[in-house]
Amino acid sequence: MIENRNNRKIGAAILYTGFALLFFILFFRVVYIQATGTADGHELKNEALAKYMRTGVLEASRGTIYDTNGEVIAEDTTSFTIAAILDDSVTTNPEEPKHVVDYEKTASVLAKYIEMDEAEILERLKKDGDPFQVEFGSAGRGLSNSVKSKLEEENLPGITFIRQAKRFYPNGTFASHLIGFAQRIEKEDEEGNITYEMQGQMGIEKSYEKYLKGVDGKIKYTSDLWGYLLPEKEEMVLEPEDGDHMYLTIDSKIQTFVEDALSEVEAQYEPEKAFAIVAEAKTGKILAMSQRPTFHPGTREGLDTNWMNDLVEYSYEPGSTMKIFTLAAAIEEGTFNADATYQSGRYKIGSASVGDHNSGAGWGEITYAEGIQRSSNVAIANMLQQMTPGVFRQYLEDFHFGEKTGIELPSEASGSIVYNYPIEQITTAFGQGTTVNALQILQASTAIANGGKMMKPYIIDKIVDDTTGETIVNTEPDVVGEPISEETAKETLDVLESVVTAEHGTGKPYHIEGYDVAGKTGTAQIIGEDGSYLTGANNYLFSFIGMAPKDDPELIVYVGVSQPNLENESGSAPVSKIFNPVMRNSLQYLNVRPDENITSDTVKLADFEGEKTYKAREAYEKAGLDPVIIGTGNEIIKQVPEADGRLLQGEKAVLLTSENWTMPDVTGWAMRDVMKVAQAAGLKISYSGTGYVTTQNIKPDQPIEEGQKLIIELEQPGSAEEANKNADAESDQLKSDEE
Repeated sequence: MIENRNNRKIGAAILYTGFALLFFILFFRVVYIQATGTADGHELKNEALAKYMRTGVLEASRGTIYDTNGEVIAEDTTSFTIAAILDDSVTTNPEEPKHVVDYEKTASVLAKYIEMDEAEILERLKKDGDPFQVEFGSAGRGLSNSVKSKLEEENLPGITFIRQAKRFYPNGTFASHLIGFAQRIEKEDEEGNITYEMQGQMGIEKSYEKYLKGVDGKIKYTSDLWGYLLPEKEEMVLEPEDGDHMYLTIDSKIQTFVEDALSEVEAQYEPEKAFAIVAEAKTGKILAMSQRPTFHPGTREGLDTNWMNDLVEYSYEPGSTMKIFTLAAAIEEGTFNADATYQSGRYKIGSASVGDHNSGAGWGEITYAEGIQRSSNVAIANMLQQMTPGVFRQYLEDFHFGEKTGIELPSEASGSIVYNYPIEQITTAFGQGTTVNALQILQASTAIANGGKMMKPYIIDKIVDDTTGETIVNTEPDVVGEPISEETAKETLDVLESVVTAEHGTGKPYHIEGYDVAGKTGTAQIIGEDGSYLTGANNYLFSFIGMAPKDDPELIVYVGVSQPNLENESGSAPVSKIFNPVMRNSLQYLNVRPDENITSDTVKLADFEGEKTYKAREAYEKAGLDPVIIGTGNEIIKQVPEADGRLLQGEKAVLLTSENWTMPDVTGWAMRDVMKVAQAAGLKISYSGTGYVTTQNIKPDQPIEEGQKLIIELEQPGSAEEANKNADAESDQLKSDEE
């Protein structure tokens, strides 16, 4: 009994000693860790920070691209990506779940707001592998703030949103190959993390990436296990640096004239290619440029047809528009005599010959003035010999053919001068063999229109720093040569005017009532895939370059249509249906004084923002305008076009009031007028077809809100004759505003 008691005491003493020793070891360990902050060679503070320190990216906004008047062409907007959290560990309070708890209900509700079947959504929510969260592909990306708000009102547990920037092109198909597009590109950082970055992919968006891009910022904060900011913990923020803003020389109004004309010709004639470019004659400033086929920069629809900017990257044989510069060189050399005569028809060069475009028949013995008017190849061959081919070779260099213009756009083609043999010298003089790009023809034409001074074409007006508002790039007009004298330029314009006004002039279809036009037609052969010229009435590049008003040109318009589907029409038909309305409407929009007495029908808009709705309505009606008023509010909060803009009578103006916005009936409207409603109310447009609106997804008088998507379909009028008649009737209303 005594022995058992002693054994228990010894056991208790050993146990007590063991616990005491363990306590002192643990105590010493804790004190050591607290004192040194290390354990087993690891810095505990750093590891804790690594585990609970969160780093996020504050995305920089990409710079906005504006036209010359400050209207937005491309800008960043906010969009959202929807995600569903599936891991129940994020829920700390069962009464307020943070993860998806009802898969069927969640799938049913989401299917109302995103373009994905309920069954497919449910399949994603029940995805194998126990993922922390899932997303819904393209259907769940790019959601507007309006859709996000509606989903939030559904109170679906576990549904969260990731904010992202999205590049928005409010004008749709608008100088698309010039502007290009930007899209989100997946990138992997040094730590293997996947991030997304907005990058320009073509056009100005790509070539000016360093200005537009900006620099992303960062945010660091200490979080709990679930990633939430801990109380009394400060965030460390490195603010992003947004991209710089670009102002182009493009005028949206003139660009719209070009887009509409190209679309109508594309629909009627289905050409392989078509292009148009408008420039200030005295500066080289590009006011509009576009081409067909084209694409929508927001959706990239149509991009697979043609990635190339044809006005810059495509070199071709120009045809008879090159005769302008042969004529100018002969006048400058003093060898051109308009009243002298020659035998038209054919011109022999050794065993070869070149003929006039009427199969070499010619028109008998005619003057050189008539030869230019008829676009006679034989006249040009004689003129070349009179001044000698060597002299003209120098003029080709003086006009900068064979070298890039240096415009601020990527991949410009230089073209090539083919001038080694007598036959090549003659064909170059009338526009075959030697190749050019459209900008080279335009640049050389500025010397004719600008008193001998040749202006470099340019598209960037200025670049403005987002932070300081200072102009960091400013483009000024640049004289790149004086290949001819002022007197020669004037005489050349006089001869080119007769191409349009003479009874037998090839330029007669390009006569514009009220303005004297000087210009030259072109009909260039096209080389096929086998290296030989194509045959057939349609297989030509038909073109016209015109300058107006002739006595003091303000604008140069160059139009080309390649391989149109002609039916008993000449190649001038599709070209004139682009050139004529573009030149006429542009001159009148710019208030260029007409040569004849034409009444003015343009209106300069006052600033009505903040004014009472009834006062604005009265002012517009007094000016002969019937504005589209959106909403029933008693105050105007936005007007399109903006104050000081000019509105052509018959063109729609939009006034946005302070409340109760509803959708107007836009059926029968042109695309440019629908865009005004979208710009005023902040709608996002998706469309198909060309011409005028036939259907709209938001019905007339239905409530609308900012960020809502408007889907419209456009169709051409019932016949080409009706379309042209309507266009002529509309453009006849466009008059000069100043005497």
